[in-house]
Parts: sequence; structure tokens; C-alpha cells
Amino acid sequence: MAEDIQTTLFDLVICLSNVIDLVSPTLVDHHKRVAYIALKLGKELGLPVEQQKALALAGALHDVGALSLQERLSLLEFENKHPHLHAAIGDSLLQTFAPFSPIATYVRFHHVPWEEGRGAEFQGAEVPLGSHILHLADRVAVLIDKEREILGQVPEIRQRIATQSGKMFIPKLVEALQALISKEYFWFDVNSLTIGSILSREVALGSAELDTKTLTGLAKLFHRIIDFRSPYTATHSSGVAATAIGIARLAGFSQRECRMMEVAGFLHDLGKLVVSKEILEKPSALSGEEFNVIRSHPFYSFRSLQNLSDFSTINTWAAFHHERLDGSGYPFHLQGQDLPLGARIIGVADVFTALTEDRPYRRGMRVDQVLKIILEMAEKQALDYEIVSLLRRNAEEIDALRLQAQQAAAVEFRQLPLGS
Repeated sequence: MAEDIQTTLFDLVICLSNVIDLVSPTLVDHHKRVAYIALKLGKELGLPVEQQKALALAGALHDVGALSLQERLSLLEFENKHPHLHAAIGDSLLQTFAPFSPIATYVRFHHVPWEEGRGAEFQGAEVPLGSHILHLADRVAVLIDKEREILGQVPEIRQRIATQSGKMFIPKLVEALQALISKEYFWFDVNSLTIGSILSREVALGSAELDTKTLTGLAKLFHRIIDFRSPYTATHSSGVAATAIGIARLAGFSQRECRMMEVAGFLHDLGKLVVSKEILEKPSALSGEEFNVIRSHPFYSFRSLQNLSDFSTINTWAAFHHERLDGSGYPFHLQGQDLPLGARIIGVADVFTALTEDRPYRRGMRVDQVLKIILEMAEKQALDYEIVSLLRRNAEEIDALRLQAQQAAAVEFRQLPLGS
């Protein structure tokens, strides 16, 4: 693996939006449709290329602040009564990653109606044109019925949007859309099963390498989007990353490998975005079906990053965290030498962190209790005995790292505008 990652920011964002939309069949490809429509509207309007790319990125991430499945589904209603909370949360999340600060503002105001010009401002702030473009793109996307032939829907979509010109939408944007939607290719692309690939080609952000700082910052953003859906998971990936780095250093990993370990820790639960908040916060025993959803999350972590060749090492470390040396883990039932050392470290870090945390159905355990359980797992050849021994010998130091990281994540979580 090269010092820097030779993939694009946009390709990683598409990976994230893929998993976000898998929480329900109804939502599959919604983010990518909005990204594509917003991009094409930008081109139709003759906006600068960089602004077109920003619109695509914003479209691919516009609903990251919607924390529950119920909220995501409600946003598919054409006229939603309470659309601004998730937009504010999305803005707060995206602002934590400097390269996304410009698109964070687009997301913040992407449900503000035009209202004959009154929508030029909202809550005392200027609403950028990009937000209004995003709003129109989002509403066009929710009007599409995936069960019907696409071109037959165009007249009714055209009419529905036209009736809102000047009300929900800026008239000049509606005019641009009307010119765009007369072209059949547009609808075939929007409805394509390969819309992610189409978007990547259209956006063409280039193959510039992601330096370590940018990659780590993006991984932290991913962890916030993954974990901040529930107070029970809000600090989890931070704890796993810190614990894994502590163990990796003691195991002799290089500085570069430790940075990779941090990224793997932040990304290990990427696939948990397919698990609804309702399941994450259920206070009683999960049903068989709900537990099967839980068991799917490392699979989606792995598959979502698999096409990024430079992520292969980070991906195997992250996604195999529920595999066990004796083959009893999931979802691939790898065992023994099939599990790289990095994955074994993340696996131990995940168990250690999870058992110390409060969950809806139990209180977090003391470190001595956790170490006893982990040792028993190692003795049964589920976890790597040498890694567990390393953790036990340095438990105070590593637990301090975990606690510090989780306290910092808790502060960030409390700063979200959850009640605004």
C-alpha cells in the first residue's frame, strides 16, 4: 500500500452513500439520484465545474443527518412538515471535515422553500443557490416511482414541479429542469442500476491521492455518521480506534501501520448503517430477524470498500472484526491464518470497547470484568491469545487511551443540534 491512498474523495463518499441507503429497499440509490440530478442541473445552469462537483458531493451526503429509518422514510414525502432538523445535524457533521465545509452549507438549507423570494434567507442566514438546487433535485428524486417505467412518469413529474415554481422552487431552476428532463438519457441515467459508476465518471474529481491527514479526517467523519445515530453507539468507533492503536504500537506496528489501524477502527462499523436506529436502541432481546440484520453489518462494511483496491488492507482489518480464530465468527467464518494480525487486533479492541459501554439492555462492565471475559474467549481460541495477553499486561494504559478518545467523541455528540 502506498503512503497515500490513490482513490478519490468522491469514490469514498459513494461507498458511504451506498451503505446509508441500504437501511431500506425504499431508499436504495436515493442519495446518488439526488447527486446526479443536482450535478446535471448545475451543468444546465452553466455553473462553474467546481460548483457542479460540490453539488454532486452535497447530493451524495444530503441526508446524513437523518438518524432514524422513520425519519429517512418521512423525507420521501414530497411536502415534508419537519425537514430542517436532519439538515442542521447534517451540516454539523459535515463541518467537522474541512474539505466538506462548503457543501455543509448546501445541506443545512436544502429544504428551504423559495416562497417568492423569502427563501433567499432562513433563520437570519443567506441561503446559497446550491441549497435550492439540492432541494429541487431531492424533490424530483422522491417523485420517481421505481416500480414503474421511467419515461411514462415524466409528464406528471414535470407538472408537479411546474406547479411549485415560485413557491417551493426558484423559477429559473424549474426552467432549467424542464429543459433537462426533456432528454431521455437523463431519466435512463437516473434510473440506472449503475448510477454510482455513472456519477463517478461525470464528476471526474480526478485520481489525486488522499494524504494521511485527509484520509484520517474523512474516516473520523464516517465514524460520526455511523455512530452518532444513537447515544449507545456515539463513542464506540473512537474507542475501538484508540484501543487498536494502543495494542498495535505495543505489537510493534510502524507509525504508518498505526495510522492505517486508526482508519480501520473508525470504519469497522461502516456496515452498521444498514441497521436501523430502532434496532440499535431496542431495550429488550432482539428477534431472530433483527439479530440477522445485526450480523449483516460486517459484510456490508467489507463489500462497500472492496472495490477500492488501495483499501484492501484497511478493509480486511476493519471488516473482519467479528471473525474468530476458531471459525465461529461471522459473516465469512474465517479462521486461523485467514485472519491477518490487524483484523485480530481490531477484533479484540471491538470486544474490549463494547463490553465497557452502556447498551440499552445492560450497563457497561468494569475493566477487570471485561478482561476476564476476553481471556476466556482467547482460551477458547476465539480471540488471539497473544493480543489479549498484550492488552491485559497494558490494560491501564490502553484503557486510558480508550476513555480519553470516547470522552472527546461524547463531547462532539452533545454538540449536535439534536433538539433544535
